[in-house]
Amino acid sequence: MQNDQLTIVAKIWAKEGKRDFIKSELIKLIAITKAEEGCINYDLHEDNEDPNVFLFYENWTSRELWQQHMKAKHLEEYMEATEGAVEKFTLNEMTIVDNV
Repeated sequence: MQNDQLTIVAKIWAKEGKRDFIKSELIKLIAITKAEEGCINYDLHEDNEDPNVFLFYENWTSRELWQQHMKAKHLEEYMEATEGAVEKFTLNEMTIVDNV
């Protein structure tokens, strides 16, 4: 049986002096994203050693539903609001390795 579940690991580095702003903008995404079809979890983390680093750990029932999320208005608004305040951003699409 094929596992269509998709895990996303998105890492965001806030520019110096923009940490609180970026954190507040990321927090705005949580409730609306958790209500989206296909969202299993959407968890925001902050780095214990570098306060400018944030990480979203997400699980989606399918890649297609995650792609719908990526086109959502609230993500577009986040991108516009944070333009110039993010130092670096990485995103990994991952699949769980089932234990046999």
